[in-house]
Amino acid sequence: MDPAESIEPLIRVMALHALEYCERLYYLEEVEEIRIADKAVYDGRRFHQQLPEYVEITSYPLQSDTLGIFGKVDCVRSEGGEWIPFEYKKGHSKNYEKDKIDAWPPDKLQVAAYALLLEEHFDRTISEGRIYYAADHRTVRILINDEMREWVKRSIERARYLRKTIKRPPISKNERLCARCSLAPVCLPEEERLIQEGKEDLPRYFPPDRDQVDLHILQHGTTIRRSSGTFILENREGIIEEVSSESIGSITIHGHSQITTQAIHLASMKGIHIHWMTSGGKYVGSLVQSVGGTQRRLRQYEGLTNESLTIRLSQSLVYSKVESQLRYILRLTRGTKERDHHEENLQIMRESLRRIRSDSPKRDGLLGYEGMAAKAYFNSLSLIISEEGNPMFFNGRNRRPPRDPANAILSFLYSLLYRDAVQAIVTVGLDPTIGFYHQPRSQAYPLALDLMELFRVMLCDTILVGTIHRRQWDVEKDFETAGKQVWLSEEGKKKAIRAYEKRKQDTWKHPVVGYSLTYDRTMELEVRLLEKEWSGVPGLFAMNRIR
Repeated sequence: MDPAESIEPLIRVMALHALEYCERLYYLEEVEEIRIADKAVYDGRRFHQQLPEYVEITSYPLQSDTLGIFGKVDCVRSEGGEWIPFEYKKGHSKNYEKDKIDAWPPDKLQVAAYALLLEEHFDRTISEGRIYYAADHRTVRILINDEMREWVKRSIERARYLRKTIKRPPISKNERLCARCSLAPVCLPEEERLIQEGKEDLPRYFPPDRDQVDLHILQHGTTIRRSSGTFILENREGIIEEVSSESIGSITIHGHSQITTQAIHLASMKGIHIHWMTSGGKYVGSLVQSVGGTQRRLRQYEGLTNESLTIRLSQSLVYSKVESQLRYILRLTRGTKERDHHEENLQIMRESLRRIRSDSPKRDGLLGYEGMAAKAYFNSLSLIISEEGNPMFFNGRNRRPPRDPANAILSFLYSLLYRDAVQAIVTVGLDPTIGFYHQPRSQAYPLALDLMELFRVMLCDTILVGTIHRRQWDVEKDFETAGKQVWLSEEGKKKAIRAYEKRKQDTWKHPVVGYSLTYDRTMELEVRLLEKEWSGVPGLFAMNRIR
């Protein structure tokens, strides 16, 4: 091993601040390398750039291999022959509404750590640090004594210990800290309190929607280039379209188009996922920026070697899928005279549900019950869609290749769903190649196939039935046929993509956590809840159902 690799990395002083605020926050930021800059973070950065003129500011970098920390103190002043480290905070001090103000513990630890760095740097004792709180224009003096020095050293040791473990620390017991935390949408503390304490009326930290869209490149021969922070799309006729990189979350290239290295570089920097699909709608692969996440993957590997856990997750997954199928057929046939024609299929699905729960089957048994239910489900869908004279006749599921327009639509929609499942898994920092239900029998990622099962009915089957009933398809223009194979034309793909992306933006209320969010966001939420299954907080994965 290179000697340099054996040296333990230094810890940021700001990381000690995070550690004192919440150990889970420290772990997510410093160990799992998840950092989200929200409004409060940007406000703090602007504050340090716009300090009042009367403040003498000297940003002073400090480092100590002996202590194992480094950082940049806001200001160091000399008063009466003593060096004093200063820190500036945008907010209020502790007890600012009372006469006796104080500094917050994380701020005290931070300025004490800078004092220790200065002691080593100047080779003399530092007896005082100061923290200025801009919101109430008050400065708090911090006495640097042996007790403070020991506190800093204990915190460094704790930070080192946490850096070596793959187990996330528990959430903070102080709920008010979570309300101000930029990583609450990743940590999901209230969802854990729901599991552990049965707490209801959860505060909402997980965002309801994304503020970015997915870009699809359908026209063959298009070239995607970069110009500063913008993507330039140029087709074969030389027509150019500009798309801001800030407005998109992913780029999906269908068929034979090109993307330059510079554009890939921009996408990687911005965290934009790039996906490739064949002209026939088959998923080819992705390129995503996935630095970090080692601890999440290690927990995933450890969890998925636990057979009882994988069986329980598989049971929950299959039960959720079959129950959604049953509910969808019940919804479609509610109050109709055709309901009687579906009773046999409905009974098979109900019986499958009963056995999934009561028989405690292994994986092969679950595959059997899932297959029985799927056959009954698609039989019912055939009865519902099989309107006389409708060229979009659906006579059961067929694929590889699809042999009729309805199955061509369904296969294409499932490919889009698979793309989104891969994206959600990678976004959370998990490995899509290792699943708990599907086995690695093809090039498809098993964990992405697992996740898809929760959303096939919600995001794909509903679109198929709805668009056919509204007669939105033109068999001549929207499909191409070669022998027995049928696939969507470019015009057909545009229709399918519009319907799919629109459906993803529909809002839906999660039956357990109790808040509404788009289907787009629901997929990421499910992956985060899945991650909690092997992080020691199980119980919320695969609880969603179609209404």
